[in-house]
Amino acid sequence: MKRKDTAAVIIVPVLSIVISFVIGCIIIAALGASPADAIRYLWKGAFGNVRNLGTTFSRATPLIFTTLCACFAYKCGVFNLGGEGQFIIGSILACYIATKSPVTGIPAMLLCAVAGAVGGGAWAAIAGLLKIGRGQNEMIITIMLNYIATLLMGVVYTNWLRDGSVPQTMAVPDVTKLPSFLGMRATVAFPAAILVGIALFYFLFYTSSGFQLRAVGLNMTAAKVNGFNVKRYLMMSFIVSGAIAGLGGALELLGTQLRLINGFGKGYGFDGVAMALIASLHPLAGILVAIFFAALRVGSTTMQTATGVPTSVSDIIQALVIVFTVAGMAMVKLPEFKNRFLRKAGMEA
Repeated sequence: MKRKDTAAVIIVPVLSIVISFVIGCIIIAALGASPADAIRYLWKGAFGNVRNLGTTFSRATPLIFTTLCACFAYKCGVFNLGGEGQFIIGSILACYIATKSPVTGIPAMLLCAVAGAVGGGAWAAIAGLLKIGRGQNEMIITIMLNYIATLLMGVVYTNWLRDGSVPQTMAVPDVTKLPSFLGMRATVAFPAAILVGIALFYFLFYTSSGFQLRAVGLNMTAAKVNGFNVKRYLMMSFIVSGAIAGLGGALELLGTQLRLINGFGKGYGFDGVAMALIASLHPLAGILVAIFFAALRVGSTTMQTATGVPTSVSDIIQALVIVFTVAGMAMVKLPEFKNRFLRKAGMEA
């Protein structure tokens, strides 16, 4: 990668975060509160003690999985917007196994994780087959599959696995719950998500198959001319990305939510897409972005309690980061910007 592209990938998100926080501070000041106090309590609420840190890691875990799902798919030129549906399918299978299977303990945890990954991969494969076999638009298909998965989950917690008169499933047995991570509120799902990100990073950038997958994403026609099996890599990107989201759904159920209820998994898929774009589709950067967004969401509660600044200010900051990053990355790719600004800044390779 040229030096200018590398610099843009780093500078644009960082600058977007800085500008977003500046605007957020202006809004806080307009509300009559101290921006310095608000930022201090925001940080304290997210990282101030072990309990808050564990909460941040716990909130970041599902976001990491859906972010990695989007990163992997997009690297192959596939627009998988179905992370939420794949996440839900993985949680449904995990819930069924955890509550109905005679297997308990660590074997049950492993079985649920494998089933979640397989379920998410199979759900994503539907869109892959329609794209490769029929030339259908994967964005529309994966979005529609999100709705189907959500409705299917509704049937599960209101009928098939309903817990008495309450519209929710039975809770995961205590012996099948994921253990905590270093005594914090976060479970071992958090380091598992980190390991998945590291594995994806190694595969994409240090293996021949990863190179070929990225080549397909950069230019499918050129990859096909050079003998790459484009259809195989497209299908692989769907299945693997879906498996990542499905695994995240299974671990979220076993570690945090413990049962399926209305609203489970809502928004995780599209949040993952936004965070993947901010991270420029880099798996390790995606992990950091997911933790950053989780910190904003967790810390905003403490900020509101201590300063009276509503949590919606944190939502505004998150939205501004997304808008500025996406707009900034699009701008730096314009030939006019490259020729006029980057050369003057001495960033040409």
